[in-house]
Amino acid sequence: MSAVVHLAAPRRRGPDLKELLAQVAFGDQDAFAHLYDALAGPVYGLVLRVLRDPAQSEEVAQEVLLEVWRNAARYQPERGEVTAWVLTIAHRRAVDRVRAAQAASDREQRAAARSHTTDFDEVVEQVESRIEREQVRRCLKTLTELQRASVTLAYYRGFSYPEVADMLGTPLGTIKTRMRDGLIRLRDCLGVAS
Repeated sequence: MSAVVHLAAPRRRGPDLKELLAQVAFGDQDAFAHLYDALAGPVYGLVLRVLRDPAQSEEVAQEVLLEVWRNAARYQPERGEVTAWVLTIAHRRAVDRVRAAQAASDREQRAAARSHTTDFDEVVEQVESRIEREQVRRCLKTLTELQRASVTLAYYRGFSYPEVADMLGTPLGTIKTRMRDGLIRLRDCLGVAS
């Protein structure tokens, strides 16, 4: 029986990200292309898990990798691996996008709430109307019988002055005078400016 010996293929080593990032810091576009190829997938995956929107995730991933290009010189190897540094940037950008979207939504809701105002407050209007009616009733009681009857028939029942004169059996001139005097007294009682 012959023994079969399987030799494992040598492990293919990925690019040295620290070296690539150092070259990117000096503006090496080829090094950035290699760095981009190595990190675009993990960056997109992390951002997608936070945003859950493929289109926004692609946009944020592009922003992250552009930030890596611009800030490559700020990377400090002693503080951690390149992948961790880039993914930290990606996570922060994704969270910032979520916060910005939430803030925009909150602003829209506040603006909508401000623009949606009722024309009037029904309860306040009802109370004011009731108070005004009570005040008018009280003031009507201060008029003479002829003034009160004339005002009531003309303004609350809609009769013309000649009709009021006929109904009350009083000359038209007297009705006009009583109406004028009664309205002046009502105005003064109600505190209405003339």
